[in-house]
Amino acid sequence: MEESIYDVAIIGAGPAGLTSAIYTARERLRTLVLEKVMSGGLPATTERVENYPGFPEGIGGVELMRRFKEQAERFGAEIKEFSEVKKIEQEGKIFKLTTDFGTFKSYTVIVASGSVPKKLNVPGEDEFMGRGVSYCAICDGPFYQGKDVAVIGCGNSGLQEGETLLKYVNSITFVEFLPYIPAEKILQERLKDEPRVRFLLNHMVTAINGEEFVQSITVKDRESQEEREIKVDGVFIYVGFLPNTQFLKGFVELDKNGYIITDEDMRTSREGVYAIGDVRSKKVRQISVACGEGTIAAIAVRDYLRELR
Repeated sequence: MEESIYDVAIIGAGPAGLTSAIYTARERLRTLVLEKVMSGGLPATTERVENYPGFPEGIGGVELMRRFKEQAERFGAEIKEFSEVKKIEQEGKIFKLTTDFGTFKSYTVIVASGSVPKKLNVPGEDEFMGRGVSYCAICDGPFYQGKDVAVIGCGNSGLQEGETLLKYVNSITFVEFLPYIPAEKILQERLKDEPRVRFLLNHMVTAINGEEFVQSITVKDRESQEEREIKVDGVFIYVGFLPNTQFLKGFVELDKNGYIITDEDMRTSREGVYAIGDVRSKKVRQISVACGEGTIAAIAVRDYLRELR
C-alpha cells in the first residue's frame, strides 16, 4: 500500500472516534483522526461524568477526554484538530476526504462525527445567542453568578447541566415539554429538595425576550394554553441533538432523522465506511456505548484491510 495513504481516517475525536484510534493505532494501522474543533466531543462540555466505569468518584469530562486523546497519540494516532471534513469521495478502493486545510486519502473511513444541540426555533433564540442563550453550562455558567436562569429540557443533560449551574446562579427554572421529568431518578433526587429550583412541566417556551441581552422567556402551559412571562438573565437549552451528517447525504444510507444506518459490525451501506457513536442510528447514546462501538469498528476495519491486502 502507498505510504501517502492512511489505513483508516476517523472523522471525530469524541469517545467513539478516539477509542477506535486507540485500537487501530495499536494494530499498527496508519491512523488519522480529523476533528472539526477541539478533541473531546460532547463529554468535554460536561462538568462531571459519573456513569463511566472505573471512576467511582466521577471524573471531569475534560480530564476524561484528555486521557482518551493521550492514549490514542501514545500508540501513534495522528490527530488533526480544527479540520472539518466537508466532503468524502471514493476513487476505486480509496476514499478522499476534503477539509479546509487539505485533502487526505484513506483505505477506510470511520465516521464518529457526533451530534449538535437541537434548537428550540423560537423568536429570540438566534438573536440572543451568546448574549443570554447558551447550550453549554460548563462553558458559560460562571457568567451568571448570582443571576436567575432557565434550563429548557429535563432530560439527563438538562438536569446534569443544572447541577453545574447551581454553583453560580441564584435560581433555576426548569421548563419541560412533557408532563413528567424524563431524566434518571438519581438526577431528580439531587434536585428535588433544592430551594433554588422549580419545575414547569407540560410547558413550552414560545419566545426569548430582551433588548441587548436576555431579560425573560415566554412560556405556555400546554394544557390550559395560558402564556406568561418569566424574568431570567440566561437560557440554557437541552432539547435533544441533531446528527452531524450533512456531508454524508447520498454517500451512505441515513434514517429518517439523519442518523447513519449500520449493521452490528458498524458497517454502513458503503463498503469500507463505518459509523459509530452518537451519529449512528440507535436507541442508547452514552460514552460507554460509544466506546464499545469504537472497538467493534476498529476490529472490523482491521479485518477488512487484511482482506484488501
